[in-house]
Amino acid sequence: MNTKYMDLIPVIAIFDIGKTNKKFFLFDESYEVVYEKSTKLPEITDEDGFPCDDIKGIEQFVTHSLREISQMRDFDLKAVSFTAYGASFVYIDDKGKPLTPLYNYLKPYPDELKAAFYSKYGGEEFFSMIAASPFLGSLNSGMQLYRFKYEQPQLFAQLKYALHLPQYLSFLVSGQAFSDITSVGCHTNLWDFSKGQYHEWLDKESVMEKLAPLRASDHTTAVSLEGEQIMVGVGLHDSSSALIPYFINYSTSFALISTGTWCITLNPFNNSPLTTEKLASDCLCYLSYFGKPVKASRLFSGYEHEQQVAKIAAHFIVDPDFYKTLQFDQKVLDAVRLKNSINEGFSNKKKSSHSDFIEFSPIESFENSTEAYYQVMIDLVTAQVKSSLLVLEGTEVNRIFVDGGFSRSSIFMNLLSIAMPTMEIYAASMSEATALGAALAIHASWNRATFPADLIELRKYSIAQSS
Repeated sequence: MNTKYMDLIPVIAIFDIGKTNKKFFLFDESYEVVYEKSTKLPEITDEDGFPCDDIKGIEQFVTHSLREISQMRDFDLKAVSFTAYGASFVYIDDKGKPLTPLYNYLKPYPDELKAAFYSKYGGEEFFSMIAASPFLGSLNSGMQLYRFKYEQPQLFAQLKYALHLPQYLSFLVSGQAFSDITSVGCHTNLWDFSKGQYHEWLDKESVMEKLAPLRASDHTTAVSLEGEQIMVGVGLHDSSSALIPYFINYSTSFALISTGTWCITLNPFNNSPLTTEKLASDCLCYLSYFGKPVKASRLFSGYEHEQQVAKIAAHFIVDPDFYKTLQFDQKVLDAVRLKNSINEGFSNKKKSSHSDFIEFSPIESFENSTEAYYQVMIDLVTAQVKSSLLVLEGTEVNRIFVDGGFSRSSIFMNLLSIAMPTMEIYAASMSEATALGAALAIHASWNRATFPADLIELRKYSIAQSS
């Protein structure tokens, strides 16, 4: 018997690459986190001077982390996979080298290219219905590919594959280029939801050949790493990955608010077609790792939270992390409501569910950082409720799970339960659902155990519950 690995813990490595944080986890066969680390990488700029993620820095984070794990004596690495924001492409040549920076999905999109695209393919309203996404500029990653073709034709001619970020990271390790349905199906303008296949514009623009072969979300490739065989997943879009633990643990209807840079409400139990009004309010469809549509609404809350916290800290001259020690206090909430004449719950003054139009109250009107922070959270939760209701109304869903950063905030969770009294609101103690989902997707390729029955621990919030 080979006793070399008898005392080592079998693990899967998951890279969870967000806009703000780049994380690395090791899960054991019970899906407990046995190792983790994270980093924040400084942004660089593209050729136009617009900020973007440093793809070289991300590559180094991946390769250095895997090398570090291979040298540890406690773990037997069985598999690795990836989850990341899916709204950016890495354009690689026939040698697998990136041709361009990792363009930022917030980069403004040229009006003339937008007009040209939609005029060719049925008009913006019709196309958006088919693609199940409003026009989001560079957030529609297919529009980035269209832009690349027309603005940089010489580099486009050198393009072998356009890989979404999760699949590029998988390619780094496996050497195999694949596309994944969860990345293709996330507001990309690449997928025809009416036909369940790629949109015809890809063939007409000779772009289809630039997309790597599509593989199922549970597909793995065997590779040798430091002399040992591991299985490498194709990678998943982060929002779709976050749903996987809930699909596994719950068979009855639910919605998930996955919180991070974006707060995305995902309702897998809404089968109604997207309307023009819903599209205009930033609703869209994702594809789950089963390949089924998931109705979603989005809010840029995590980003907005960062901006407002920085303003409060600067104005009141307090530590930027001051809010992390605050707990829900009904007395503080009452004081803030009184000061702002919010006497019946939450105000209804917001222009739109989209976070670009959140009207934050001026922090100068508050006496201290705590009150100012409560008002920011009231404003964010008000916008969150409006956004979530877009995909909840008209369905039988009465349970909402919240995971990610805001799930750990007793202020956010209590305010949400007050604002949505007819819903059962739960914080998921499994806060790394995105990374866990990526591990669960390839369970059969590395894990000898069955799925644990207690993947998710929930904490229910009721109205005015204290921390």
